[in-house]
Amino acid sequence: MNLNSTAKLLCALVTAGVMLSGCSSSRTEKQQYSGFLKDYSGLTEAVSASGQPVLRWVDPTVNFANYDKLIYNPVTYYPTPRPGPQVSQETLNQVRNYADQKLKSSLQSRFTLTTKPGPKTLIIRSAITAVNTSNESMQFYEVLPVTMVLAAGQVVTGYRTQDTHLYFEAEAVDSVTGKVLIKVLRKGNGKQLSNSQQAVTMETLKGVIDSLATDARLFENGIK
Repeated sequence: MNLNSTAKLLCALVTAGVMLSGCSSSRTEKQQYSGFLKDYSGLTEAVSASGQPVLRWVDPTVNFANYDKLIYNPVTYYPTPRPGPQVSQETLNQVRNYADQKLKSSLQSRFTLTTKPGPKTLIIRSAITAVNTSNESMQFYEVLPVTMVLAAGQVVTGYRTQDTHLYFEAEAVDSVTGKVLIKVLRKGNGKQLSNSQQAVTMETLKGVIDSLATDARLFENGIK
């Protein structure tokens, strides 16, 4: 191999390494914000009750112990998902339905569900969202709302395993004042796929949803 070829190979390897490491963050990056939340200011890195990294903002004056009722809005997709070769419409439906079921059950264990605004009542809205990326050279095998991010390994040969991620955004507001009390962005890691031909199933992402629901139930003021 001549010097010119060696230099090109090293350059390619370094570039690939930088690109892959840039996508390995366990938190949602700014370019991945979906627009579901009206305001993304003030978000800081935090750790959930189960030890998962999140981006979060909590009104410093709020005490959630003062709230005992909740107006629950079902989990939605934002934006509207596009099924594809790896993620079917059936899987998308299963993921949303399961997330809605688990989150509602967790919140119901600590709040009385209601449909009427009033004192001591929160409103929660949440969505499974998509990765917003323009990095086409990464060759994302993408469908909304779940993007398969290429994992490091065997870059030169072209064979790559794939990490799966579920992105989630939520906020809770006071039902009387309309004041936002908490905002959360979360990137959960599902099971790894062996290649781009393997389909994503409900089981691929089930653990992410279970963890998210657990943290919704365990969250208390002061958890960092």
